[in-house]
Parts: sequence; C-alpha cells; structure tokens
Amino acid sequence: MSRFLAALLLGLLSLAAAAKDAPAAAADPAIEARMLQIAQELRCLVCQNQTIADSNAGLAVDLREQVRTLLREGQSETQILQYMTDRYGDFVLYRPPVKGATLVLWFGPALLLVGGLAALVLLLRRRARLGDERFELDELDAAEQGGAR
Repeated sequence: MSRFLAALLLGLLSLAAAAKDAPAAAADPAIEARMLQIAQELRCLVCQNQTIADSNAGLAVDLREQVRTLLREGQSETQILQYMTDRYGDFVLYRPPVKGATLVLWFGPALLLVGGLAALVLLLRRRARLGDERFELDELDAAEQGGAR
C-alpha cells in the first residue's frame, strides 16, 4: 500500500513540474486590449483555423508579442495589419479581402461543395438508369426462360 501511495505522490509531483507559468500580459491594460482586438483579425499560420489570439502555437505567441511592440511604437491597427499583410500575405488576415489572389480562399469551399453535389447527382442518375436497364433485362431473361421450356 505504501508503494502505491509513493507512486501516486511521485505522479502528482511530475504533473506540478510540467506546469507552465501564465504568459505575461502587457504592463499597460490598454495596449493589451488593443493587442487582443488586433489579434482577433490575424490568422495563426500554424493552426490556420484559429486567430493568433486563440492559438498557443509558438508563432502565434511571437506574433502577439510583435503586435504589442508595434502598439508601443505608436502604430495604428491599420498600420499593423498592413505590416503583417506585407510580411505574410493576405492569408494572415482572418477575413482576407476579396480580390483576384484571394478568390480561392473565399469561393473555393463553395465550388468544391457544388462540384461534389453535382457529381453525386450524376452518379445517382446513372445508377438509377442502370438499375432500370437491369430490371428490364431480368424481365426479358425470365420471359425467355419461360418460353424456352
């Protein structure tokens, strides 16, 4: 029993050793609030389905810190978003602008859905047509077999 308690205690201590400190927030709460607002507009380039405000990836942490630095330098939200777009392209924006280079980002999923539905309809129609032909052939075979006797 004492070995079990010792193993349990050792397991609990290992969990405490793996714990991390909370990330340091900006000294100025106003900068932190603006950073979070801007971070909601930027896509995590590692996760791709999260904003950098929601992601814990290393790159997202670095980008949040870079946004803080740019805010401390006095840059506006528009300037920061332009800086990130210049550096990483329109893909870094969580809602990229509709233009020639981003048409696939905006309309690609809808086109894939429409294409998939069209393929499904064509497949079902083909199967129904083949099913009718098979049914007619089965009737002819039954009639031929009955007439041959």
